[in-house]
Formats: sequence, C-alpha cells, structure tokens
Amino acid sequence: MTDLTKLTLAAARKGLADKAFSATELTGAYLSAIDAANPKLNAYVAITREKALEDAAVSDKRLANGGAGPLEGIPLGIKDLFGTQGVHTQAASHILDGFKPEYESTVTANLWRDGAVMLGKLNMDEFAMGSSNETSYYGPVVNPWRSNGSNAQLVPGGSSGGSAAAVSAWLCAAATATDTGGSIRQPAAFTGTVGIKPTYGRCSRWGVVAFASSLDQAGPIARTVEDAAIMLTSMSGFDAKDSTSVDLAVPDFAAAVERGVKGLTIGIPREYRMDGMPDEIEALWKQGIDWMVAEGATIKDISLPHTKYALPAYYIVAPAEASSNLARYDGVKYGLRVTGKDITDMYELTRAKGFGAEVRRRLMIGTYVLSAGYYDAYYVRAQKVRTLIKRDFELAFADGVDAILTPATPSAAFGVGDEDMSADPVKMYLNDIFTVTVNMAGLPGIAVPAGKDAAGLPLGLQLIGKPFDEETLFAAGRVIERSAAIDFSPAKWW
Repeated sequence: MTDLTKLTLAAARKGLADKAFSATELTGAYLSAIDAANPKLNAYVAITREKALEDAAVSDKRLANGGAGPLEGIPLGIKDLFGTQGVHTQAASHILDGFKPEYESTVTANLWRDGAVMLGKLNMDEFAMGSSNETSYYGPVVNPWRSNGSNAQLVPGGSSGGSAAAVSAWLCAAATATDTGGSIRQPAAFTGTVGIKPTYGRCSRWGVVAFASSLDQAGPIARTVEDAAIMLTSMSGFDAKDSTSVDLAVPDFAAAVERGVKGLTIGIPREYRMDGMPDEIEALWKQGIDWMVAEGATIKDISLPHTKYALPAYYIVAPAEASSNLARYDGVKYGLRVTGKDITDMYELTRAKGFGAEVRRRLMIGTYVLSAGYYDAYYVRAQKVRTLIKRDFELAFADGVDAILTPATPSAAFGVGDEDMSADPVKMYLNDIFTVTVNMAGLPGIAVPAGKDAAGLPLGLQLIGKPFDEETLFAAGRVIERSAAIDFSPAKWW
C-alpha cells in the first residue's frame, strides 16, 4: 500500500470513501510517523494518541453507515493557540503550564463536527510572537528542509512553524494555524506548503488565545491549494460568540480551485520592489507574472503608497493589543504561579518567569505606546496609518484589480540560532515586510510555493484578494501551483 501519510488531504478523503483503507489505518500511519520524526523536528508539543484512535474508530463507523462528514477520518494537527477541551493548550508558553480548557474553540469544533481526527497540538512561537518558531517555551521547531549539501538546521518560519513543519514532513494531513502579521503565509513559504489567511471575520476567533485581537485570524496550512480550500470550508462560518465574526454564507472553496484566472486583472504593486531584494525573489515574482499572463490574466502596475509605513505601524498596534490581552495572565486562577511576599510581588515574579524574552519585549513596547503622553503620538497615529493602508487597497480594487501578486517572503528559510537575526530583532521583524499589510487591511492572502532558491530551498508567492473573495485566491493560487509543477517534498533525513 502507498505510504498513507504521503497522500494529499483530497486523496486521503477519496481513499477513505472508496474504502481503500480505514480511518484507523490512516491515523495509525500518522502516529507512527510522528513517533519517528518528532524527536528531531519538535513539531508537536502534545500527541493525543488515544483520542486520535478513538475518533478514528468513530469515523470508521460513520464511513461504513453512510454518515460521513466532509473531513471524516482525516487526521489533523492543531496549533497550540486553539483551545481544545481537556487537552494541552498553552500557546507554547511557560505561563500557561498545565492549562487544559473546559471549552473548545469554534474553529476546532467545526472540524470535529465535520469528522476530522486530532493527532495533537503543534508547536509555535510563544503567544504567536515570532517569525522563526524559536521563541517557544518547548524549544525551536526544525524545518524539514535543508540546503543542498548541508546538515545545518533551518527555521520553519513563525509563528505557525509547528503547523508548517508537520504538514511539510507528512506528520498530519493538514493543520490549523493563525496569522497576525504573516504567521501562516511566511511559514508556508519557508516549508513549501500552502497557507491562507482568510478575510478578518471569516473564521471565528472564539476560543483562540488572543495576541492582537484586531489582526488575528485563523486559517489552514496544507500541502496543496485544493487541500487548503477544503480545510477553510470547514473552518469558516459565522459565530455569535465572536463579535468580529461576519454572517456570510461559506462558499465551497474547493469548487473554485480550477476556475483559472482568464479575464482577471492582477495588480503588481511597485512599492513591494524593496531595495536589496534578492535577485531570486525578483526573478520568481517575474515568473509568477508570466504564469498569470499565460493563463489569460491582465497585468496592471499599481501603487500602494503607504506600504512603507506598514511594518512600523504594525509593530505599534500588535504589541499594544498584546499588552492588553496578556494582562490576564497573572498566576491567580490558572497556569504558572511563582510565590511572592504579597500579591503584587506574585504577579511580577509570575509574569517575569512565565513569559519569554520576545513576549516581554513586545509587552513592554505595547505598554509604552499605550501609556499617558504617548498614546496619541504612537497608537492613535499607527491606527490612522492603518486606515490609509486599507484605503490604498480599496482604491486598487475599485480600479478594476481582482487580486494582487507579490513575493511572500524576502528570502528562503534561515538557520536556527542565526546570530544576525537573534542579535537584531528588527531584522527578524523584516521577515513580515510583505505580509503585514494584509492583516492591517483585514484582507485575505495566500502563500503558494512557486520555486526554489540556489540552495534548493522553497520560495513562495503571495496573492492578496478583495474582502471575502478567497475563491479568486484559490483559483489564482492553483495557477501558480500548476505552472510551477515542482515537487515540494523535502528529502527525508529525520
């Protein structure tokens, strides 16, 4: 039998429906793969073996009696940011030690409703703050990819690095992830996988540990555009428990995948041609443009003039919201508690020991920009810039542009413990330069693997769409996927 873990989600779903194998067999194959790989990749922080096999047995019964859901028997990995009832949910942070919620996030509840099987919780940057998955309390995730002729460990990107690494290394059929400034799209680009951040409000945020509430959005990481579309259909939907959830019908996203781009206008923003952009990224972008033209799309040069302000504005808004959201972690009711001489001392000691260096850095920035005397100078001004960024996109779309094509990242994956990155947080933040605008404007964006660099590492292209027009992104993303025609499977070394 073919290695079951190498099947796409769509192929696994068909195999289950055709009774070529059982959900129990499929789940067992993934659990075996996790046992072999996780000690080297560190993608999972908790493996729910018994629950996975129990859920798979239930799925086999449903498959036998004709009551199968859209994801029946499909084994998934869940980012540690999603609340899962009675199961480890710690946002990869020491401060949430031992926390097992009494609730289920709406997104994961939707997946279980549709028959999916949970393999476990996936590693991530602590509280989703990071671009390399090196800030996790559980240690860094290792990218399954390696440069040609090298054994050096590479980062999988962040914050959803565990999700991207697990999908790339065949340790789950697909994974949930979240994106606040690029945390789905950047790891997808670094690992040769597909990741989509849907429109803000498309997926419920209820039950997901908050980083920056006006920017956070859940989405899938998968092996193909079609698999990502199938996942997003199940993850999406209105939720009365989330005031930012939008009451719109959920399309069958997979039905749009083969729609093509003939007749569409694809915008190319001149501001994304950054100084010092590597020639490989520039060449890949041009290749993507050629693919679109070959498939019948029209290319249009556009301007997004406030792009240059996006990164600094993002790193004011996001830490400010994090400062507010993370104030609740004080050691009183759950998680880590460090005893002090009084309650104030206990708060201070708990937070100092519970939060890692990057989280502390961002909380201090956020608290500063919200403080008296600085609120108007920083936070209010950043929100005004955000409005201008959103307006840039609105004008482009109003001028006939259907989607926008850009690079996904400024480079391929870099090394674990890279001294230049670790010594300079701003250099690390620049990894988000092509992605943060999408979150600031609340738009959908997809990263699709499109080529490889000189070292054989994957590179991705990004497509940005109109609000709630993920269907066009799936159609255009499929054109990139089909045109590239590259096998984005890492050479197995683990």
